[in-house]
Amino acid sequence: MRWASFRDDLGRERVGLVSEMELLALEPGATLLGLLGDDGERLAAAADLARTNPADVVPLDQATLLPPIPRPPSVRDFYAFEQHVKTARERRGLGMDPDWYELPVFYFSNPAAIVGPRDEVAVPPGSSELDFELEVAAVVGQGGSNLDPTSSEQHIAGYCVMNDWSARDLQRREMKLSMGPVKGKDFATTLGPVLTTPDELEPFRGDRAFELTMTASVNGREYSRASLDDIYWSFGEMLAYASRGTRVEPGDVIGSGTCGTGCILELSLVHGEDEYPWLRPGDEVTLEVDQLGRIENRVVAGVDPIALRPGR
Repeated sequence: MRWASFRDDLGRERVGLVSEMELLALEPGATLLGLLGDDGERLAAAADLARTNPADVVPLDQATLLPPIPRPPSVRDFYAFEQHVKTARERRGLGMDPDWYELPVFYFSNPAAIVGPRDEVAVPPGSSELDFELEVAAVVGQGGSNLDPTSSEQHIAGYCVMNDWSARDLQRREMKLSMGPVKGKDFATTLGPVLTTPDELEPFRGDRAFELTMTASVNGREYSRASLDDIYWSFGEMLAYASRGTRVEPGDVIGSGTCGTGCILELSLVHGEDEYPWLRPGDEVTLEVDQLGRIENRVVAGVDPIALRPGR
């Protein structure tokens, strides 16, 4: 199954089952988050209802798509692709920290800053080094705590494409202070275009994830290409670590982190900023993952930068 959240002509948040190039919408009031919380029976029953008696039928290319989960309870973004981590560290004169192979580390992003798959993204205040990050996100379907890495994938409702937008200049300053990422990350995270349930991806099962090609382009020029199966930490391992000593809840987002070559920071460290400049207003950023779809966001100018007072 593939599910999409959208806004109808009356401004209401709706949810629909994707069928060919149409959305078979449920009645107003139903949300994708509301269909989660069990082992998938609610989603399956809702899909049967949408196929047999849809409340509305909306052409997919005319729908105002929202993030699949517009307001997730939490967003955890991991650091799970070895190539990305290794390249970025090598270019700074650093080797791999042995603990990276022991701990699937993550940071908490801002669930209030989730962006739709076709929305504009504003340059955050005070930044001139805007970057994209090519990722895949898993959405928790059934909550739990202290999950077993070998079975925790059963708690995943589905997957979508994720862009963890990053203000590298702000991030660099903040993390020197042993905190962060803070304002360098919390202004926008794109999710979409749909939520694809795990059964749709089983034919592409690989060693650690799924053999799905991931690409990123800026203004039609391909920047990034990788496979999701290049990931070092599986989604089951990441979800289990996230649940350790606490709970994960339905709708929680688990980001993979950037794939190899999947951001301008990494590419510019290898090839130079002239070849891979930071994003500017007017740039069109497209991320695409086989079987999961495409998200396309245009960068726009933000508000005037906020100057920090010297000496404070």
